[in-house]
Amino acid sequence: MPSLLEVSGVSVAFGGSKALDDVALAAERGKITGLIGPNGAGKSTLFDVIGGLRRPLTGRVTLDGHDVTRSGPAHRAKLGLARTFQRLELFGRLTVRDNLLVAAELGAKRRGAAEFVDGIIDRVGLREVADVGADNLSTGMGRLVEVARAMATQPGLLLLDEPAAGQDPEETERFATLLRGLADDGAAVLLVEHDMELVMNVCDQVYVLDLGRIISSGPPAVIRRDEKVLAAYLGAA
Repeated sequence: MPSLLEVSGVSVAFGGSKALDDVALAAERGKITGLIGPNGAGKSTLFDVIGGLRRPLTGRVTLDGHDVTRSGPAHRAKLGLARTFQRLELFGRLTVRDNLLVAAELGAKRRGAAEFVDGIIDRVGLREVADVGADNLSTGMGRLVEVARAMATQPGLLLLDEPAAGQDPEETERFATLLRGLADDGAAVLLVEHDMELVMNVCDQVYVLDLGRIISSGPPAVIRRDEKVLAAYLGAA
């Protein structure tokens, strides 16, 4: 069975500099795929290409068997893609519950949306803040709400850009359990994250991006021992 997401030969340039150079990766249903690399490696640019916010110079993006290279974000969302951002993008004047309801209704979950959203609130652990305005949340809690809002669209592919930033260790542990549960439900999760303990504990496959190129890929045990990765990223800590 082909991967839900397939990226092949993708290149992006800003001026005369290549931000991405012949990048290829895949994300499978029921698995968590990690994308790591130092700041400026091109991770968010690659997410923009996958999400439809940026068109590559070369290459192809396939989602659930559909070539979406030239499609915009709305079309990709209809095919089951949802994304969180490195910078929080919540509806600040709405409550947590209303943030999720908006997403559920946009995702065509209009009948029974309230009960559906309540289920997500309980699953993610947001019951105590469900009726709190999003502007009043801590960064860590706000990122959980972003993930919950993405879940409300019932995505097949979930792109998470540094979702654990601002979380304390207990929150990160609960978040890891949530991620595994999403994969167990059949979603493909693509995770950009600087918390290496989280990445190595939850991911089935990890890609390492450095200076716009994939320099290594494989299961966490292999990535931990890769000398190129140690030199470019892990060894810098």
